[in-house]
Amino acid sequence: MHSSVASWEETASAAPHARVSYHESVSKLQASHGQALDRFATGPFDRLSWYRLLDQHGLKETSGEPLFALAEAEYGVAALPLARRANARESLHHPFAFTWRPLAPEGALGDALLTAIARDLKSQAYRVAFECLPGEDGSEDDSAVRLTRAFRKAGWIAHRSVCDTNHVLEVRGRSFAEYWAGRPGQMRTTLKRKAKKVSVSIATEFRSDDWDAYRAIYGRSWKGDEPDYALLEAFARAEGEAGRLRMGVARHDGEPVAAQFWTVEGGTAYIHKLAYDAEHRHLSAGTTLSAALFEYVIDRDRVELIDFGTGSDGYKRDWMDKERPRYALTCIDWRQPRGAALLAAKVVAKGVDVLTGGKVRPLASRPRRG
Repeated sequence: MHSSVASWEETASAAPHARVSYHESVSKLQASHGQALDRFATGPFDRLSWYRLLDQHGLKETSGEPLFALAEAEYGVAALPLARRANARESLHHPFAFTWRPLAPEGALGDALLTAIARDLKSQAYRVAFECLPGEDGSEDDSAVRLTRAFRKAGWIAHRSVCDTNHVLEVRGRSFAEYWAGRPGQMRTTLKRKAKKVSVSIATEFRSDDWDAYRAIYGRSWKGDEPDYALLEAFARAEGEAGRLRMGVARHDGEPVAAQFWTVEGGTAYIHKLAYDAEHRHLSAGTTLSAALFEYVIDRDRVELIDFGTGSDGYKRDWMDKERPRYALTCIDWRQPRGAALLAAKVVAKGVDVLTGGKVRPLASRPRRG
């Protein structure tokens, strides 16, 4: 950042002159701007190291061909991790990730840098789509809100909609005992009756025996085989080296029957993957293991929030106390022929509101340069 004291207005004024570039390799981005961009990370899936894992494990069929859009200005940088699909661009998102966020400074500077990227993306595609954007409280600084604002300011038609649900527990200073006292009676009764039938271990470092047990249990669970085990293992190893891993395994007579993969950072515990052996469901080992991990992160790690990821699974409501929306954002450059055709088709199919929120002025206004 510039050494002189500057107001947000002064720093933002430099951003319209930002230089926008595109990078197919995250390694080059890490070498030149990794430290700056990682400062904007608020969770495990914002860091460039996460995108490097996607690249290393060749998940282009799942996540797309990487294309990182970078805006550089005198006072800062911002980036959008994108995937290239034909003539469209999408967020570089893997189903394992809880969220996708733009990597940008807060406030006016970040907004201006994101607008610069949005304006330049018209040279790359007629359609840009994002998924799993957080919008925790609807504030002006939420990723979903600020990205929508940036693309509309750059002249795109942008439509935001809820695409998923995120379940979280706000600890609010409670101990595990206080939290557990408020859980449904059936859960508490199950734990009381079944807890002694299994033994539980929780590791804060990566252990091959635990991972082998996790993989075997996952394969015997209702979930079936996990296609991206190599990615998950590499992520778990990295989190273990950083001291963020919480790997729980429940055993019955020495045999692993349930396993869960959590991480902890920044006052938040993330529940990534869980599974139990379907043949031993009568043991309720998953409930016992979950309770042990909740107790660990609440009473020992002193987390403020527990994040159960996305999905509308009913059992998550028993453990958590709040639901938050996750958003999809579709942006169309209606000035390009393919964009105009796509917009027209959507309007015919679903009405004007689907992309404009009922505001038709962008379609009738005089085209602006940029």
